[in-house]
Amino acid sequence: MRSIPLGNSTLQVPVVAVGCMRLNSLDAAQAQRFVQGALDLGANFFDHADIYGGGECESVFADAVGMSPSVRERLILQSKCGVRPGMFDFSREHILASVDAILGRLRTDYLDVLLLHRPDALVEPDEVAAAFDQLEREGKVRHFGVSNQNPRQIELLKKSVRQPLVANQLQLSITNATMITAGFNVNMENDAAVNRDGGVLDYCRLHDITVQPWSPFQFGFFEGVFLNHPKFPELNATLDRIAAQHGVNSTTIAMAWLLRHPAHMQPVTGTTNLERLGDCVRAADVHLTREDWYAVLLAAGNTLP
Repeated sequence: MRSIPLGNSTLQVPVVAVGCMRLNSLDAAQAQRFVQGALDLGANFFDHADIYGGGECESVFADAVGMSPSVRERLILQSKCGVRPGMFDFSREHILASVDAILGRLRTDYLDVLLLHRPDALVEPDEVAAAFDQLEREGKVRHFGVSNQNPRQIELLKKSVRQPLVANQLQLSITNATMITAGFNVNMENDAAVNRDGGVLDYCRLHDITVQPWSPFQFGFFEGVFLNHPKFPELNATLDRIAAQHGVNSTTIAMAWLLRHPAHMQPVTGTTNLERLGDCVRAADVHLTREDWYAVLLAAGNTLP
């Protein structure tokens, strides 16, 4: 699969990441087929979080891949920490303990990437920096990033954190595209002009932070998948039309729509269906024209001023 550098690092990653949030819904044989199938597709970047399945998803993954030193060399592993029941926690103690637990469940000595999962209102940047420094010094984490953070939150961390923040995982799809559409409506007197994220897309591009869209096929907040959904007839008709032109299906075109953006994003899939994952991976070889990209945007109900 085509690859890109993650942020401003030297780490080359596939343009489509495999999300492991639902891996514990599979039995052992199914999980092994899915993970091995992903590797056969060239999808060797696996996105985890310590809250996925209460940590079970990481254990299921380690079993499914048959973790060993030789297997580990083929993998790029990312996980997230900072979410606790009823709170968020970016304290030094919690970050360090979380990473040790993650490494234990994944049966590995290091993570390629660690992301802070959701912004902690009580964050002390010096504590985050101390945790990152220790994890880097001990060889437990090689690259660091954030998830669901706006530019000011990132800048606050950067007051103390010296490591480059290489990724920001954010909700983005064709139907959840305010990150993109707010840029059309600067200074306009309409709802689309509301800046809900501090211009995070442009910020990430300016600072060489890779945007990792999560829920790339969802509308609303986990309300459902827009593909073949009766709520989006025009969007699905447009996706089907463009898909026919490329000899692929609508899943591939919806993923290619994200990959077409010049921010060089790395979408994170959520499927445990190997065929659907293959459809996502095929998007790496599809390049949408400017006309088709805008046609998809508008078919989802987005408007231009």
